[in-house]
Amino acid sequence: MNSMKPHHWDFAAVLDNWQILASGLIGTFELALASLLCGTAIGLVVGAARYSARPLLHWPATAYVEFFRNTPVLVQIIWFFFALPILIQVDLSPYVAATLALSLNTGAFMAEIFRGGIRSIHRGQWEAARAVGMTYMQCMRRVILPQAIKRMLPAFTNRAIELFKMTTLASAIAFHEVLYGAKTIAATHFNSIEAYTTVAFIFFGLVYPMVQFLYAIERNLKRGD
Repeated sequence: MNSMKPHHWDFAAVLDNWQILASGLIGTFELALASLLCGTAIGLVVGAARYSARPLLHWPATAYVEFFRNTPVLVQIIWFFFALPILIQVDLSPYVAATLALSLNTGAFMAEIFRGGIRSIHRGQWEAARAVGMTYMQCMRRVILPQAIKRMLPAFTNRAIELFKMTTLASAIAFHEVLYGAKTIAATHFNSIEAYTTVAFIFFGLVYPMVQFLYAIERNLKRGD
C-alpha cells in the first residue's frame, strides 16, 4: 500500500521571492551573451584554421575542436573554476570561469559550423577571387563568408539556443543564474518541486519563441533557394 501523500502545489514562496529568480535570469542572459560573442569569434578563427591546408593551422585547430566537443561541458566548467586557478595562481570568479568554459566549448562547435559553411561554397568562388588578386583573407571576408553565413544561420541559431540552456550548468560553481536562484529558494522554503518547475516554465517560455524563430528562418531560406 502506497503511504506517500499527494503533493499540494504551492507557488507562494516562489512568487514572493521573484526577485531572486529575476536576478538569476539577468545572470543567465549575461553569461549566454558573453559566451556566444566570444564563442562565435573563436569559432570563426578556428573554423578558418580547420579549413586551411597548412598543418600548423589545421592540426592545432582540430585538436582544440575535438577536445572541447568530446568532453562534458560540466567538467570543463568545474575545471576552469577549481583547477585553472591552481595552475595560474589567480582566482577566477564563477562568472569568469563559466564564461571561459562555455565560450571555448561554443567556439569548438561554432568552428565546425563555420567550416561546414565555408566548405559548402563552390571551389570556383575561391578560384575566381584569387584570379582577381585577392589574398586568402580577402577571399574569405569579401566572397566566401557573406555567402556561407546565410547557410550557417539555422545551425548558428540552434547552437545559440543550446548555449542558453547550458548556462544552467554554471549553478554547479555557484554562479547566480536562474537555476541557482531556484536552488536558493528551494533550500530556504523546502519547495523543490515548485522552484524547479518554475525554472522549467521560464526556459520554455523563453526558448520556445526562439525555436519558432529558427523554424521561420529555415522556411525563408528554403523559399529563397
